[in-house]
Amino acid sequence: MTREFLIAQTFNGLSYGALLFLLASGLSLIFGVMRIVNLAHGSYFMLGGYVGLSVVWRTGSFLAAMAVGALAIALIGIGMERIFLRTLRGQALGQVLMTIGFALIFQDLALLIWGGDPYTIPVPPMLSGSVHAGTFAFPTYRIFIVVVAVVVAALLWLSLDRTRIGAVIRAAVDDGEMAQGVGINVPVVSLGVFALGAFLAALGGVIGGAFLGVYPGADFEVLPYAFVVVIVGGLGSLPGAMVGSILVGLLDNFGKAIFPELSYFTLFAPMALILALRPTGLFGRA
Repeated sequence: MTREFLIAQTFNGLSYGALLFLLASGLSLIFGVMRIVNLAHGSYFMLGGYVGLSVVWRTGSFLAAMAVGALAIALIGIGMERIFLRTLRGQALGQVLMTIGFALIFQDLALLIWGGDPYTIPVPPMLSGSVHAGTFAFPTYRIFIVVVAVVVAALLWLSLDRTRIGAVIRAAVDDGEMAQGVGINVPVVSLGVFALGAFLAALGGVIGGAFLGVYPGADFEVLPYAFVVVIVGGLGSLPGAMVGSILVGLLDNFGKAIFPELSYFTLFAPMALILALRPTGLFGRA
């Protein structure tokens, strides 16, 4: 294994992990914080990519694609939480059946509207080149993905741990009845958190559409990775989502490069070992 191979695969794994963090951070909020089992979360990723693709086709603006794609899917998330999932709070089986039904509906609608052909979202020229460091060349777009993930992680950490909004969210999660008693509108808080989770997943879908492509079935391909990140990192833990994303990105990338026929084993076997030793995840609370 050469030094060039290690550096290239490590960088590729980190950039893929950064993309996973955008998806998994939203799932961590919905699944880990609000305790809603949302199997349509991968659909937000896929639909965000498709909406972003349509915006790029019409406007040519990648920035507009990120904004419109994320906001449009956030509105869909608001509708799902407000109309359908709010009545199923605490009913895990009902949430699973409801959200997997939505996932299948979204998949059929995407196939009907955009067809079955795979697409790649075009990126601005300033993001299409490479950054050279010595003898190495690192794609600019992958660096962009890492930068976006770092900015999102910093904003989430500041919002959840250092502001009144974060304190309100934690209070609503820890004791909803007490929070309601002191004047916190718990349903509105839940709605906002769900919308933010959908927004982040869709943002990841737009960014990932120029990296992995946009195609039918992308939702169910990325969903297991997002759940692995959240569960291994620890439910509701932002540092856990960050570390879990990097770990999954590196394991997946090195596994496919070194043992392509055992790529799933090299990813999920270490995950199973981690959970066997620490059932609450790396940063989870008992």
